Amino acid sequence: MGRIHSVESFGTLDGPGIRYVLFFQGCPLRCVYCHNPDSWCVTGGQEIGSADVIRDILRYKSFIKNGGVTLSGGEPLMQAEFAASILEGCIENGLHTAVDTSGGVSLLLCRKAVELADLLLLDIKAADDQLFRKITGHDIRNTLEMLAARERMHKPVWIRHVLVPGLTLEDKHIHALGDLLRYYSCVERVELLPFHKMGEFKWEELGQSYTLGDTRPPEAEQVEHARALLRGYGLSVK
Repeated sequence: MGRIHSVESFGTLDGPGIRYVLFFQGCPLRCVYCHNPDSWCVTGGQEIGSADVIRDILRYKSFIKNGGVTLSGGEPLMQAEFAASILEGCIENGLHTAVDTSGGVSLLLCRKAVELADLLLLDIKAADDQLFRKITGHDIRNTLEMLAARERMHKPVWIRHVLVPGLTLEDKHIHALGDLLRYYSCVERVELLPFHKMGEFKWEELGQSYTLGDTRPPEAEQVEHARALLRGYGLSVK
């Protein structure tokens, strides 16, 4: 059994093709720009078994056969056994699998799921540990260990990175990210995600202090500049 926050049956932003995206409940990080703070609590959401999840996924198989299934969150690897069971069910039914993770869970607790996933969407909050801690409240160690593990497995990773003006959107931080990633052959692409405030209202509803209320989304020129810097490290950037 596991706990699910929500489902998107026709997702197009979380991996290749049209995908069934399963958002898990619970997350160990407290990212200052999180747009799903209602997914943090491990006791929230809906309790459900992996067999029931697979049955629902298969209802959409004809639509997602050229895409697949993505486990997202929250942090899906907080429920590592549940995630692994769903991945196994998808693999048995010939569906491509992806896990969208911050790497915030120790590899010792979630190695099987990390190994099973066809694709890892790894959200690196910052390459610098001090900035990583400022954003998430945790250190970067688990994230780097997960990236290194996928490198050893020779299994693909797509990096995701949120561009926040005044926080991550500075040249020195972009250069640090490029310098980190250029050594990993498993990194197929880097997706730069412009900061937005669509989840700000959720913080208010939860009685949480949202510290980025005065921060504006980046301009298109700023995003393209960041892309250009990372391409200078030989990375494929979207």
